[in-house]
Amino acid sequence: MEKVLDHVQSFFLDMPVLEVMNPNVISVRPDRTLRQVKEILRIKRISGVPVVDSERKIVGIVSIEDIIKALEGGYIDEKVQDHMTKNVVCLKSSDTLKEVIETFEKYSYGRFPVVDENNRVLGIITKNDVMMALLAKLGLVYLHDERRKEVLESPDYFGRSLITGESLDKSGADFFFPIDYYDINLAGVGASKLRQFLLSKGVDPETARRVAIATYEAETNVVIHSGSTGAIYCFIKPDSIFVRVEDTGKGIDNVELAMKEGYSTAPDYVRELGFGAGMGFTNMKRCSDNLMVVSKVGAGVVVEMEFRRNKEGSR
Repeated sequence: MEKVLDHVQSFFLDMPVLEVMNPNVISVRPDRTLRQVKEILRIKRISGVPVVDSERKIVGIVSIEDIIKALEGGYIDEKVQDHMTKNVVCLKSSDTLKEVIETFEKYSYGRFPVVDENNRVLGIITKNDVMMALLAKLGLVYLHDERRKEVLESPDYFGRSLITGESLDKSGADFFFPIDYYDINLAGVGASKLRQFLLSKGVDPETARRVAIATYEAETNVVIHSGSTGAIYCFIKPDSIFVRVEDTGKGIDNVELAMKEGYSTAPDYVRELGFGAGMGFTNMKRCSDNLMVVSKVGAGVVVEMEFRRNKEGSR
């Protein structure tokens, strides 16, 4: 997708942001609690929400990262207004695709609210929205990664790295977490522990944040969709972090379909709890620098992600 974006964006630099953004914005008020935001994020399967006042003017933003920190810090029942990011970078309704791309390049955020001249929220835009708009304009079809096909043809893909193709010594992982619980409300425990572990090993907070968000999505998928146990493995390297989340459950019949936003195989009782509106691959792709997903029906799913380390520290 990134390569497609690089090749075609120059043809549509004058495209108005109003044609690219998602106008269906889910927002919260400052007096909501972080626990309430947590419920909204999991019900809607989104990674962040703008905070608006009574006139829908933006006053802040809250992300999954803030929720993870609140859970770790024990202040999940405190008000949004006390923990939200207040200096929000916004796009203007008059901006074009050129300004959108420049903003994504300048900042490492995953989403930007779009506001009018009175600072009222009109929409929200992610990098995925940009790519989907370009693909829709061109009528392009997503070309499946040939690497996945190559890996699937290997009889021991559970024992090899999806990204490098090399044999993988899981016993040498720096971090291991067994996903062996069946309580849906515990989904994300492994991601939280991994974040704490990475910080304790001197990994910069920004990289640890991205790893935690992407791992949270993959871990939740195991609990909701696999029908089996699973595991999280993490390998710390000088320049990057590799995370592998795998299970030996029922597998995914169509990986390409599963990677589309909103696709889900979650049963009704899980949806009633607010989970399962999607499989989170959009978040995994956004947060990681390299993502590979392979699956065989009846043999489970392997998700492998690479995160390049931020040598300059967090923003």
